[in-house]
Amino acid sequence: MDFVVQVERLPAPGETAHGHDFRMIPGGKGANQACAAGKLARNSRVRMVGRVGCDPFADSLKASLAAAGVDVSAVHSTRSQPTGIAEIWVERSGQNSIIVAGGANAELSTVDIESVHEVYETAAVSLFQLETPLETVEAALRASRQACALTILDPAPARPLPASLLALVDVLTPNETEACILLGRQPGRVGLSEAREMSQALRALGPRTVILKLGDQGCVCSDGVTEIISPGFPVDAVDTTAAGDTFNAALGVALCEQMPLEQALRFANAAAAISVTRLGAQSSAPSRGEVEAFLSERLPA
Repeated sequence: MDFVVQVERLPAPGETAHGHDFRMIPGGKGANQACAAGKLARNSRVRMVGRVGCDPFADSLKASLAAAGVDVSAVHSTRSQPTGIAEIWVERSGQNSIIVAGGANAELSTVDIESVHEVYETAAVSLFQLETPLETVEAALRASRQACALTILDPAPARPLPASLLALVDVLTPNETEACILLGRQPGRVGLSEAREMSQALRALGPRTVILKLGDQGCVCSDGVTEIISPGFPVDAVDTTAAGDTFNAALGVALCEQMPLEQALRFANAAAAISVTRLGAQSSAPSRGEVEAFLSERLPA
């Protein structure tokens, strides 16, 4: 559950800042991706694997997913930890700072993955992120790879990753900060020319394809043979929370529907652009009709 507060600017260490417009909004990186995929999918079935606590937040989170058309039968409860929460400060520019207390997310285990093996066996595309233990993520990636599903990893929250895990990734989708951390570099703003070099360096770590997300600049996609620079769509940003999650969800839906890669990247960029014009995580994810209308207005016939 996301606890979101609007601020004029993000506070410095030790500073007390005044906030306003407090909201509780369903979130969680995996749930955000599942919710957005549920809203965007045309004929695909979306299922989520995860853990929540035994508390009111758990009920709200599962209800939010179900309302988006997501099958939550593999989202299990645990009494040893509360449902995960995040505290999010959003400043006027739309930039944010996030603190996550993962709670029940930490209880998702390799045993859980084995117990829901049929979820992976029937999947065409599997989406992953790093708010659950790395050994669990790796086990789920392996189950998906064995089932010949396309594996897409959003390496967030950012951390160095073992080669054994990255070797199981078909599509790696870091943002600028995550890419720098994976490469052991100082995080900072990344231009298009540097992004092209970084994409190649990230591919050398194991993933088959790298899509480096550059915010309003769009993204750079490299598979070692071809390179696609897909420009972003200019919008007035209100809240960038879950923009990356929405991008990944849209990408997964598009590839599941066998859209050509360049079209899939435009679809994902459009969905992410719409999401930053709204407050919240799951509440900001657009519908399929909204993305198609957005694209029809901005792309030549």
